[in-house]
Amino acid sequence: MRPADLLTCKQEGRPIAVLTAWDALSAALVEEAGADAILVGDSLAMVVLGHATTLPVTLEEMVMHTRAVGRGLQRPANQQPLIITDLPFLSYQCGLDQAVAAAGQVLKNSPAAAVKLEGGEPETLAVVDRLVRSGIPVMGHLGLTPQSVHRLGYRRQAKDPISQERLKRSARDLQAAGCFALVLEHVPAELAGALSQELQIPVIGIGAGEECDGQVRVTADLLGLTAKQPPFCPPLLQGRELCVDALRGWVGGLQPAPPTTPTTPAAPHYSEPSPLDH
Repeated sequence: MRPADLLTCKQEGRPIAVLTAWDALSAALVEEAGADAILVGDSLAMVVLGHATTLPVTLEEMVMHTRAVGRGLQRPANQQPLIITDLPFLSYQCGLDQAVAAAGQVLKNSPAAAVKLEGGEPETLAVVDRLVRSGIPVMGHLGLTPQSVHRLGYRRQAKDPISQERLKRSARDLQAAGCFALVLEHVPAELAGALSQELQIPVIGIGAGEECDGQVRVTADLLGLTAKQPPFCPPLLQGRELCVDALRGWVGGLQPAPPTTPTTPAAPHYSEPSPLDH
């Protein structure tokens, strides 16, 4: 799968399935499930590394996890899912040259074929334009953007007409700058559906309704492995409980059986001889 193939999926009306992966094991599961694309998301900062937000993860860590994901894929190269890697916080916001160097490091040192970045501000649009002109495919991301958690929180975005019009404008600008696809996170379904109809590039939703060209989910959330689920991603199974119960049973099987209290044989009972015995 290549970035251009996602556009073909949209044109043919075939829904696009994107799942996250963070190591060889999760990548193998996602590939076998038939996902069109794997997102090595900076959500791994929380899911795998235990951080409270996505902000602390580094570019080097993103490259390392992307390489692990690539090692987990088993199909021939031309049949593997498209691998897209998130550019982490402050790897692309500090100037065009640094952004090109960061994205180039991802593509040079891992099997990723594209990068994803958040936002639609003029500075971000300039980065997208520069990356695309440098031959680096870029996926955009609007709505709830986790790297802006301290400004936006994890609340639903674009709820009023003014912010919705602003998001539409940013989506059009990202398409014009050369993005091959756009993620819309935690925005009204009507807005996402309208943009899916308007834009030529695929719109991939997460908490954005069912009218998008595709859906992306954090795999650990779908499997119920995370302690807290986002409101737009109910788990498909209670994976955390199933795993804990299974492991608890194994651990319990290793515990020695409680010792039994030895029983002392009863002493023989001798009665006093009866006078009738003589």
